[in-house]
Amino acid sequence: MMLSVLAAAAVPIAAGATAGMPTRLNPVALFLHADIVVQVVMGALVLASVWVWTIIFAFSLRMGSVQKKCDKYETAFWEARDVDAFHKENGATEIPSARVVTAALAEWRRSTSGKSIDREGTRQRLSSAMESVVTGEADGLASRLNFLATVGSVAPFVGLFGTVWGIMDSFFNIGAQQNSSLAVVAPGISEALFATAIGLFAAIPAVIAYNRFLHQVNRFETRLFRFSDRFHATLSRELEQ
Repeated sequence: MMLSVLAAAAVPIAAGATAGMPTRLNPVALFLHADIVVQVVMGALVLASVWVWTIIFAFSLRMGSVQKKCDKYETAFWEARDVDAFHKENGATEIPSARVVTAALAEWRRSTSGKSIDREGTRQRLSSAMESVVTGEADGLASRLNFLATVGSVAPFVGLFGTVWGIMDSFFNIGAQQNSSLAVVAPGISEALFATAIGLFAAIPAVIAYNRFLHQVNRFETRLFRFSDRFHATLSRELEQ
C-alpha cells in the first residue's frame, strides 16, 4: 500500500520535471552556457558566416551588373562604323570590354605611328595588350572569392576545435563533480557540438558559392577572350590594308 502511494506521488513529480525540460534546442542558450573558449569560436564563426553571405549577395549583384554593361557595350560596338568615335563616347572605364578596346587602340596607335609598320610585331603586341587586360579583369573578380575559399576550408576545423574543447570541459566537470550521469555530460557536449554545427553552417554556403562564382568568372574570362580575338582579327585586317 505504501509503495503504491509513493508511485502515485512520483508520477506528477516526473511529469512536472519533464514539462520543465526544453522541448527543442535553443541556440542562444547553448551559446550563453558554453565555455568562454567555445563562445569565442562560435562568435568568430557567426561573423565569418555573415561576411560570407555579404560577399555572396554583393558578388552576385556585381557580376550581373558587369555582364549587362558588357552586353550593351559589345552589341553597340560591333554595330558602330567608327570605332574611335564610338569608344570616345562610350568607353566607360568601369566596363571590362571597354578597357580591352582601350588597351588595343592605345597599342595600335603606338605601333602604327611610325613610317614603317611591323605587321607581325604589331599583331603580337595587340594580342599581348588585350590578353593582359582580360587576365587582369578575371583576377580582379576572382580576388573577391578568396575569403569564401578560406572559410570553406577552415571553418569546419575551427568548429571542430570548439567541439573538442567543449568535450574536454565536459569531462573535466565529470571529474570535478564525480558524477558521470547524462544530466552532467549532455549540456556540455550539446554546446560543444553546436560549435561544429556553426562551422558547417559557415563552410557549406562558402564552398558552394565559391565553386559557382569561380565558374562564372571563368566563363566571363572566356567571353572577354572571344571579344578580344574578334577585335584582334578586325585590327589585323586593317594592317593588311
